[in-house]
Amino acid sequence: MLVSSVCGCLVATWLLWRARKQGDLQALASFAIMMAIWCFGHVLLFHGYEQAGIYIILANPLMPTFFLHFAICFVSSDAEKEPMLDHLHRAVPWIYATSVAVVLQSWWVGAGDTINTLDTRSVFIFTDAGSWNLAYTVLIGILAHGVLLFGWRRHSGNKKRSILAMFGVGAWGLLLATSFVFPSFGISWFPYPMLLLPTYLLLLVYAVVRYKILSVNAFANRALLWVAMMLVILCLIAVISVISGRVGLQALADVPSWQLWLYSLLMLVTSALIYQPLNRLISRIIYPGAVLNEAVLDTWSSQLKEAQDWQQLIAIGERSLSSQIRQDVDIKLGTVEEHPKSREGQELALRVFRSGTGWHFLLLGWEDASPGMRLTAEVFGSLFSTSCGLLEHSLALAATERKRLDEQHLVELGSLSAAMAHELRNPLNIIAMAAYDTPPETRQHIQTQLQRADRLVSDMLVYSGSLELQISTAPLKTLIASVLAQVQLEGVSYELDVDEAIELEADPQRLQQAFINLIDNAVAFLRGQPDGKLLIEAQVKTKTDAGIEGPAVVIQVHNNGPEIDKSLQGDSLFQPFVTKRAGGTGLGLAIVRRIVDAHGGIIQCHTDTAWPVTFQLTLPLFQSDRLIPGGIRSVKNHIQGTGKH
Repeated sequence: MLVSSVCGCLVATWLLWRARKQGDLQALASFAIMMAIWCFGHVLLFHGYEQAGIYIILANPLMPTFFLHFAICFVSSDAEKEPMLDHLHRAVPWIYATSVAVVLQSWWVGAGDTINTLDTRSVFIFTDAGSWNLAYTVLIGILAHGVLLFGWRRHSGNKKRSILAMFGVGAWGLLLATSFVFPSFGISWFPYPMLLLPTYLLLLVYAVVRYKILSVNAFANRALLWVAMMLVILCLIAVISVISGRVGLQALADVPSWQLWLYSLLMLVTSALIYQPLNRLISRIIYPGAVLNEAVLDTWSSQLKEAQDWQQLIAIGERSLSSQIRQDVDIKLGTVEEHPKSREGQELALRVFRSGTGWHFLLLGWEDASPGMRLTAEVFGSLFSTSCGLLEHSLALAATERKRLDEQHLVELGSLSAAMAHELRNPLNIIAMAAYDTPPETRQHIQTQLQRADRLVSDMLVYSGSLELQISTAPLKTLIASVLAQVQLEGVSYELDVDEAIELEADPQRLQQAFINLIDNAVAFLRGQPDGKLLIEAQVKTKTDAGIEGPAVVIQVHNNGPEIDKSLQGDSLFQPFVTKRAGGTGLGLAIVRRIVDAHGGIIQCHTDTAWPVTFQLTLPLFQSDRLIPGGIRSVKNHIQGTGKH
């Protein structure tokens, strides 16, 4: 009983420390405190303090009341309110008041008494007036388990498993509690179940917090290991006591079994206490220079988690490992084929590569390193590989989120563009009609600006609208020639170097629109230039630098106009409303990229060719199914070879 009381106080203290404003754990801690007080009441009886012990034991209705409060808080869910639980929760103060009233009434009428056992110790019994106290205690306990049963039916997952475990512990507690009522019914059995009473509270708390506080599982694992080892020692000592006399070890047989068990238990405790220091000492002897502990691993983990991209991850990894072993280490990412099994030179290297089963690492140049340094590198390599997988997943999620935001932006821009087209074109038409009677020079200037405004509205509608591709087989040379026939070249000479046999699966109208924008953009800069030239060439390649799987057609649109401003080179050139062209809308190249992206291709601007300006379009030769609105492709590329391809 004294062990149970001390155990209850320790458990309650731990629960209050970990509760952190969690109502269910606070109520469970109150239950543990009340159980500790109740057990201490029995201890007082054993030591002759009968009146104080009786008063404490008669307060037992408070124990199931605290447990009922815990059950209500544990079963309640913030996501889904239950009317019955709400009513019970509001009635908790009244239940507490009733329990206190029952305790006071039990004290008033003398609901408890004591009897003497054979060794003259006092044992508590209920008097006839105490039946009400006992019945109320049982009733509240049944109500608490009824609430748990309701929660078991309503919940799933870990909470349901916890409730099921609590029912098992409750059955164990009921078996132990039977020994306390034996004397009240005149049963003169020794209360053997009472010896296991400390386990009830420990098992109950473990059933509750196992899925809420994961660190308690490590403690339970160690505790169970200790119990198992003590039982093994107990059985071993029993066997030694039996057979030692028969094999001539009479001195050992004469030693009391409890002394042998106590000595063995002392050896077990001593071994457990010196295990960690000895383990660290031996590790330093075997692996000199390796200082690996939880603090180092936590530092590495927190530093690697700060990386936002691959270059930053490599820089953090090299700095962390190099500072730990006090030597420079080179870290690179790649594939397993890129990393040789051996390496010349003394440079220490860590190669991390991606394979079908995940991220792995390879140590190169560590043959002459000390065992401690190699162990440090292996542990760090394992942690770095895990960080690579986490960063890869994080970047994929970020890319998906950016794509979703871009699509949402296009939808919003489409609505805005449609509203602009409706609101602007009517006043533009009125302005055009009003300018009919103006002088020719003024009318021409107004018409030019109106055409520019109408072009801007049209481009916005094209860029922001849904992009549905109607796929068909299109002869590339014929398609580009028709575009050149439509565009006003205004003295710009052109050359078309495209094989007539090249055909690709695409939307001809959308590709025409892309080439119109590209050629029109080039002519705008070549206009007025005496030697303006335009060259369009294409060729089929089985493998391209753009990373497109399968055969693709590479189309290059060259012009000898002025070089593109360095501030616009790169990805910003294809952003909407970015232009240096006089009278341009800044949407032409953005529309081209959107059409090319919808076809699964890539557009790039090159300044490293023989021409000042080159736009290169890389388009897959074959498309899969029809494309869905918005330019998002249903990717299922297939390769269909024909003789002319």
